[in-house]
Amino acid sequence: MDSLLPQLGISLPAGAPMPLDLAALFPRPMRAVWLEVGFGAGEHLIAQARAHPEVGYIGCEPFMNGVATVLAELDRQPADNIRLFTDDARLLIARLPEASLERVFVLFPDPWPKARHHRRRFISAVMVEQLGRIIAPGGELRIATDHMDYARWTLSHLCGAAAGSSPFQWTARRPEDWRRPPTDWIATRYQHKAEAAGASPVFLSFRRRRGAAATRKSLVPASGQEYIALQARL
Repeated sequence: MDSLLPQLGISLPAGAPMPLDLAALFPRPMRAVWLEVGFGAGEHLIAQARAHPEVGYIGCEPFMNGVATVLAELDRQPADNIRLFTDDARLLIARLPEASLERVFVLFPDPWPKARHHRRRFISAVMVEQLGRIIAPGGELRIATDHMDYARWTLSHLCGAAAGSSPFQWTARRPEDWRRPPTDWIATRYQHKAEAAGASPVFLSFRRRRGAAATRKSLVPASGQEYIALQARL
């Protein structure tokens, strides 16, 4: 924490809220930049970063136990394409340049199950707008959860009635697309724990639309019945 975090940590400049220079965060040019919100113990973050050394990977995690775990692993086996932000991810997102990210991961976020706490959920109307700003056209937003109400909430904000002219399109075309993870998926210990407890995680992938935002109708997958069936199952 004392020696490695100052090298890998991202600090937001004080003063005027100017966009961060992402290229300056890394010691060499990166093909693209990916962001993971709430990386936990870092299994997914480290595995993805090592599998894609040409990609700059930013991980956000406010809890120091997870940060310490990642730093210990990077101390053992360094990776120069990883940078860490150890505060609320929303503070960083507000300072990211427009269309600067190719992929964003939000894996098993806190569902804040009580109704009075829903305002604390990461996915919100404001965050959908912010993510649409920072993800480049054609870029991907991946969200995974084992909490079915949160899955419904996510679909509602990203491709349902609450989305309005959402900048995202849900990529699912059949039930297997959300029941099974993508082929390059890296399971986390939280996922294993949830599955061991009998939960069935949902894997939702959204593509940043190109051009002008679409109408609500066009955000529904090719088969509207599949969307309705998913809502019913959830």
